Amino acid sequence: MKKTGMLEIPSVRDKVSEEEWKVRVELAAAYRLCAMHGWDDLIYTHISAKVPGGDHHFLLNPLGLMFDEITASSLVKVDLNGDKILDTPFMVNKAGFVIHSAIHQASENAGCVLHLHTDYGIAVSNQKDGLQPFAQSSIPAWMTVAYHDFEGLAVRDDEKDRLVKDLGTKQAMILRNHGTLTVAQTVGQAFELMFFLEKACRIQILTQCAGVPIHHPSQEAIDNTVRDLRTVAGASGADMLVLPALMRKLDRTDTSYRD
Repeated sequence: MKKTGMLEIPSVRDKVSEEEWKVRVELAAAYRLCAMHGWDDLIYTHISAKVPGGDHHFLLNPLGLMFDEITASSLVKVDLNGDKILDTPFMVNKAGFVIHSAIHQASENAGCVLHLHTDYGIAVSNQKDGLQPFAQSSIPAWMTVAYHDFEGLAVRDDEKDRLVKDLGTKQAMILRNHGTLTVAQTVGQAFELMFFLEKACRIQILTQCAGVPIHHPSQEAIDNTVRDLRTVAGASGADMLVLPALMRKLDRTDTSYRD
């Protein structure tokens, strides 16, 4: 039994496969990293990850825990309806699972779905023209972002089809007047995509707030960047280099996410 603050969290390590435990640790790390970057929103928003195997089960944060309290054992295993699969004292917010279940169900490659409500992300989502390729580090997110119009709180199943259609084959989405989202095969890939999407949003708002004329990259420069990204960028870097480095950073101060 491990304690996070005043919470007692029973370990589930001996109740799950090694493959599932690895995903649990990585997903718990992603929650802690989001908190470290100031991307959390009280107890709201979610990061979900597919449990290895063909059962269409997923891991999600328990309702009521802050992102910096999440541990591998506290994550709740649910089916596509948000119903619990593994016994746990925690509950999930089924209403918040509408977006995640829609994307997981629609694509076998949706191993992780990361959704945030950050100030910079929402600020860009409010802009008619959306994300702009203002800087080198903005272009990777800009070239892969999709858009979904605000329909109210995402609690209705009838929105799922429209959400999936708007995402299409993209790996990032701006939910207008709402927030940001990334989807990838692994937790590491989804987190790295979100890092650059959030950075692009922050750069855009800071650039616009400077109150001076903006120097836009030429179309040729943008085209060259897109071309070169497709040559040098690889998804394996997120899993083999970026996420392990970030987890080492977490370990230097607090390893409890691994429990």
